Amino acid sequence: MSKQLTILPSGQQISLEGDETLLDAAMRSGFNMPYGCKNGACGACKGQVVDGRVEHGPHAESALSQTEMERGLALFCCATAVTDSVTIECREVAATKDIQIKTLPCRVQKIDKVSHDVAVLSLKLPATERMQFLAGQYIDIHTKTGKKRSFSIANAPHDSEYLQLHIRHVAGGDFSEYVWNELKEREIFRFTGPLGSFFLREDSDKPIIFLATGTGFAPIKGILEHAFNKGIQREMILYWGARTVDDYYMTELTDAWQREHPNFTFIPVLSEPKGEWAGRTGFLHDAITDDFGSLAGWQVYACGAPVMVEAAYQHCVARGLPEDEFFSDAFFSSKDTAKK
Repeated sequence: MSKQLTILPSGQQISLEGDETLLDAAMRSGFNMPYGCKNGACGACKGQVVDGRVEHGPHAESALSQTEMERGLALFCCATAVTDSVTIECREVAATKDIQIKTLPCRVQKIDKVSHDVAVLSLKLPATERMQFLAGQYIDIHTKTGKKRSFSIANAPHDSEYLQLHIRHVAGGDFSEYVWNELKEREIFRFTGPLGSFFLREDSDKPIIFLATGTGFAPIKGILEHAFNKGIQREMILYWGARTVDDYYMTELTDAWQREHPNFTFIPVLSEPKGEWAGRTGFLHDAITDDFGSLAGWQVYACGAPVMVEAAYQHCVARGLPEDEFFSDAFFSSKDTAKK
C-alpha cells in the first residue's frame, strides 16, 4: 500500500512512490510548488507539515533549522514520508501551472567557448516543436550515461530560436568534460523541461537585486532580457561575483545594458583580484551589507554556488528582506550528485 500526500489548501491528493521526496511527488503529479536548488540548500520549498511525520535527507542548517523542524516545518525537496499519510500546506506557483513539461530532442547548433571555462551551447528544437517557458527556468539534459544534468535556460522566451545553455568546465565533471573536449555540432540530445520556479515575479513593482556567481549569470541573463523586452521599469541591480576578472564572460552584454537601461546597474565583485582592480572586492553578501541598511522593500534573486545562496539568504533576511521575497537557484556540480 502506497503512502498518501495531501496538499492544502488545494486538497490535492498524491500517492507517494517508494522513497521519493514530497517535492518529487508533487512535480510528478503536476502540482507546481516553489523550489530552487532541490538539494536542501536554499529553503525555497520550505513549508508546514500539518499532519503526519517526515524525515529529512542532508540539508543546510540555514535552510531549515532544528527549531523550525520542531515547529513542523519541512524542506519538501529532501523530506520523505514516515507515516502512511502526510498533509502539508503549500501554495501553488500559478505562473507555471499552464506550462507543459515535455521531453524533446534537440540538435547542437553551435558551441561557443566564450571564456577560459565557459561554453555556450545553442540548441535547436525540431521545426514542429515549441517549448513554452519562463525566463530563468531550467532543463534536464539526458546524458549518454543515463544520468540527467540540469542547466538554466540563458535566453528569454521572446528570443527562442535556440535554447542557450552556459556550461562551465569542471575538471572531472563527466558532462562538462564531454562538452568541452568531445561534443560536436549537430549532435542530438534529449531533454526534459522547463523546470524550476526561479523566474521574475511580475506581479510586484518592488526594486530587484540579482546575485550571481559563475554561470549563475545564465538564468539572470534570461530574466533581465525578458524584463528589458517587456519595458519593465523597476530598479534592477546585478551583483556578479567571481574570483578574478578572467572569470567573467559576456560582459559586453552587461556594459550595453547599463548604457541602454537607466534602471539597471551592474556591480562586479571579485574575491581574489589580481593586478590593478579598482572595483569591489570580497563576498557578495558583504557587498549587500555595505550597500543597504534595509532590504524591506526589495526582492532578491540569487543564483550560483550553494555557499553564496545560503549566505545571501541569511544576510538579506537579517537586513529586513521578507523571506518570501528571496528567490534562489543553487548550482551543484556533478560531484555533488545534483544540478549544474
